[in-house]
Amino acid sequence: MEKYNPYSVVEIFEDEVARYSGAPFAVAVDSCSNALFLCLMWHRKEQHKKQITIPSKTYLSVPMSIIHAGFEPVFDESMNNWSGIYQLKPTPIYDAAKRLTSDMYIGGSFMCLSFHTKKSLSIGKGGMILCDDINAVNWLKKARYEGRCGIPYHEDDIKMLGWNMYMTPQQAAHGLVLMQHYPEHVPDFVEKYRDLTEFTVFKHYKKIGNNGNTKIGNIGG
Repeated sequence: MEKYNPYSVVEIFEDEVARYSGAPFAVAVDSCSNALFLCLMWHRKEQHKKQITIPSKTYLSVPMSIIHAGFEPVFDESMNNWSGIYQLKPTPIYDAAKRLTSDMYIGGSFMCLSFHTKKSLSIGKGGMILCDDINAVNWLKKARYEGRCGIPYHEDDIKMLGWNMYMTPQQAAHGLVLMQHYPEHVPDFVEKYRDLTEFTVFKHYKKIGNNGNTKIGNIGG
């Protein structure tokens, strides 16, 4: 029979990353892309603008997460010189996949980390959300795990729809081992990206040039 552990290895890993980054809370998930998606879903109730502005040069799953969450990406060339993190404007959500260093947390934000095999803390796959909103934490922890509360599902009463986006204990254990020797100050991970508006799937979304003018298309056009 499945036994409920009130303090799992995933929670220990969350606490360690939160302590290291300076964030009050951390919520572990299975990827940075899904971290962004869940944060966008949390903000849907208060984010009235449908457009989310991001660099045109970033990883292609970012605009896909925006679209799947019910928003529309706007690609801004003027944001392409980002290093380490950038904001999904106008939300307080940050793609921080390329940064993991001590005391990096920005108050009031939702910072989404990546533990992909190419990132600084390489556990193979996984992500985490840093934030200071306990209400969001409670929702995110249920949302990542099919609406479950952390007890065996046959003993639980599921009251919300969730997703299968939780981090496995094996991933968390690997992360904890790596954190024992992780440096205090780590430079941003550097990687070059293709302009996403070159892909057919994104060509009909709005792109803003460095001069602020719309260069191609209109949203939904």
